[in-house]
Amino acid sequence: MLLQDGWIQGIKHVISPHVNQRPDGQAPTLLVIHNISLPPGEFGGPWIDALFTGQLDPLAHPYFADIHQLRVSAHCLIRRDGEIVQYVPFHLRAWHAGVSCYQGRSVCNDFSIGIELEGTDELPYTDAQYRALQQVTLLLAEQYPGIEQHLTGHSDIAPGRKTDPGPGFDWQRYKHSLTTG
Repeated sequence: MLLQDGWIQGIKHVISPHVNQRPDGQAPTLLVIHNISLPPGEFGGPWIDALFTGQLDPLAHPYFADIHQLRVSAHCLIRRDGEIVQYVPFHLRAWHAGVSCYQGRSVCNDFSIGIELEGTDELPYTDAQYRALQQVTLLLAEQYPGIEQHLTGHSDIAPGRKTDPGPGFDWQRYKHSLTTG
């Protein structure tokens, strides 16, 4: 994997308009793991791309009527088969964390990278997803030294408001993979 101008080369890019500059050019120092499935519990399809690009059709599914107007994005999505889709270059601010706090610092979007795993809180993630997440994390650690020491879940930076990536995510497996490269 290679990074060029904040984009991973050789993967699918779907450019999100839900992005802005980080304050004072601040480099990312935190990696936030999320999960997403649209509609909830269903995998595949164009709906996550549509949400992150502001093009979600509210009539396509009853659940979408309540979320189609959201202005959200993540830096990357890792699908169940391990495919990586990037929406926002890493040096820019994606809108993934919302109201959040990490180690006393609020507004985590300012200093974090958000990675979405296609999944649910309870369902185990796939081997392909763990491999892809490992690759992305190691690539980010080359660009942003020390970020691999600050890995957290959405639930940890927004407790009571968010539950992802949930108990289905194996933190020990993920962190161990980073040391065995």
